[in-house]
Amino acid sequence: MTHDVNWSPYTGSSSSILAGVLLLAIVVLTYVGVRFRQGRPAKGPGMFLGTLLIISFVLALLTFTIASVTYGLADVKQGIHFTSKNPITPVTMISAIITFFVILYLTHKSGARTAIVSAIVGTIAAPLIFELPFDLIVMWHTFPPSPPTLYTLLYFFPLLLVEILSFALLTFSQVMQLSKSTFFLLAGMFFIFAVWALTGFAYPSTPFPIAMNMLSKVVAFAVAISLFLRDWKKLFLPASPREAPQERSL
Repeated sequence: MTHDVNWSPYTGSSSSILAGVLLLAIVVLTYVGVRFRQGRPAKGPGMFLGTLLIISFVLALLTFTIASVTYGLADVKQGIHFTSKNPITPVTMISAIITFFVILYLTHKSGARTAIVSAIVGTIAAPLIFELPFDLIVMWHTFPPSPPTLYTLLYFFPLLLVEILSFALLTFSQVMQLSKSTFFLLAGMFFIFAVWALTGFAYPSTPFPIAMNMLSKVVAFAVAISLFLRDWKKLFLPASPREAPQERSL
């Protein structure tokens, strides 16, 4: 069986319901953003929890890789093919490179080690900020091999686990913290999702879904960058005499 796209769009009332759920998420995120007070930098997980977190992330990644191969082999065996191409990958790659260097610059005053760690975990989490809600939206609209429920769970469960653990990796950064801009940008991403949902959240094979996919992906990377904007007002200002010794000690 050949499919033109990788997932089927929402139709009828399901499209409106999806848009309504996303609008509710926008309201909640905007409210939290308005009420939110500046957060504190994340506490590191410590040696034991940090090691456990890295091992869990690697195992989840390996599990997802095995699940993807199994899913693909089942597609081939059952004659399932897709003719669609993914036009979003170049946007993702360029956004990832830009995000890495932006975070590296935003955190450079905290020391080389902290800046590099922050850039790595921020760049890992950035595309998955988009992917987690996106996967929850499309997972039951894909064209899995038979039995469909089993293969859907086989593919998406480890993927969702990878996404959640990637957010936990952000705690390795000593300067990562939530801010108002984080919630507002996240609400912006969900707003783009809601507009996309009103037209069925169709696969990006035509100009409008392509634009919605690209825009929401870029905003997701902006959300990741916002986690490291603690001292953005001081980025282009020299450190005061009282601040300089502390920065040198980091």
